[in-house]
Amino acid sequence: MSKINKQDGPVAVTGASGYIGSRIVEDLLGQGNDVHACVRDASNVKKVDHLVKLGKDAHNCDVQLYEGDLFEKGSYDDAFSGCISVIHAGATVGFNRETPQEVYDGCFTENEHVVESVKKSGSVKRLVFTSSFAAVAHPRPEGYIFTEEDWCGDNVEAYKGAWTEENISKNRDIAYAMAKANTEKMIYKIAEDDGNFEAISINPLHVIGPLMTENHNQFFSWQFFIWQLLKGNNFGLWDGKQVRGDRMLWNMVDVRDVAKAHRLAAESNIAKNGSRYILSATDRSGEKFTWQLQAKLMELFPDIENIGGEMMDNGRPMKYTYDSPRSYCIKATDELGLSTYSIEDTLKDTGNSYIKIGLL
Repeated sequence: MSKINKQDGPVAVTGASGYIGSRIVEDLLGQGNDVHACVRDASNVKKVDHLVKLGKDAHNCDVQLYEGDLFEKGSYDDAFSGCISVIHAGATVGFNRETPQEVYDGCFTENEHVVESVKKSGSVKRLVFTSSFAAVAHPRPEGYIFTEEDWCGDNVEAYKGAWTEENISKNRDIAYAMAKANTEKMIYKIAEDDGNFEAISINPLHVIGPLMTENHNQFFSWQFFIWQLLKGNNFGLWDGKQVRGDRMLWNMVDVRDVAKAHRLAAESNIAKNGSRYILSATDRSGEKFTWQLQAKLMELFPDIENIGGEMMDNGRPMKYTYDSPRSYCIKATDELGLSTYSIEDTLKDTGNSYIKIGLL
């Protein structure tokens, strides 16, 4: 399918008020695209005021707000009408509030509704889906470098039989990963059978970067845990409780790079139906164990007296951290022409955004 141009029509963005979605809107406007920004409640000023401001500040393009509910069939018909592409960044996952089965079923229900509206539009030529690195990763030896050829269902034997349809209802991580991977395959097949549009996926890993609003500080998100470190809490702690493991290998990508990659995928004359792009570290500088991340934050924010990390002993971590996941956004840079922020700029801008909105 030929390259899509902004002159061909607006771009619709679901989840437009979210952390990634807002940056997608910003990036599209910066390139002169009109945007149909889809939100749940257009009257919620805390969630949409920054989108309205982006539209007012844009030159020769604008933002129109549309209300849509991912679980309501036909909810996006009006928003997608006349659009040349749809970037589907919306999701209903509520940070551990749903059961595993609800995570899995919800993902399919919402995405089927979005695809139906894409087909009804008659104008949409590209659907770019915000998938996840969870749809890529699977057990591999330490240091293994994941690529877009990997799928979460690979290497089934390493899960000791856990990676089965029967276990979706029992394990949230399996439910989420399988939902994303199976949704990718579903939309590729629907697009192929339809023949009028192409489906492409973006698979982000640990997304951090500057927040636009306080609402983007979502509990259990990666930016939320950067905030916790900057507040002096060791990793995984929240309100004095250990809510997740206390150490990990961070593989970080800037939210602005993730946003740009969505637009580039919509515009690319190389990407095609079934293309998927991992958005992760540019190079090893963006991969840091928690104690290394702590050291980098201390370097970047010398005025903050106490920055959290993990338990240390004489400058070395007290416990060993498994060396995974390793992955790089090579395909996105090579095929889409993506240029990325340095990890120093990403971390600095993340912290400064928390200061700006009054949370630090």
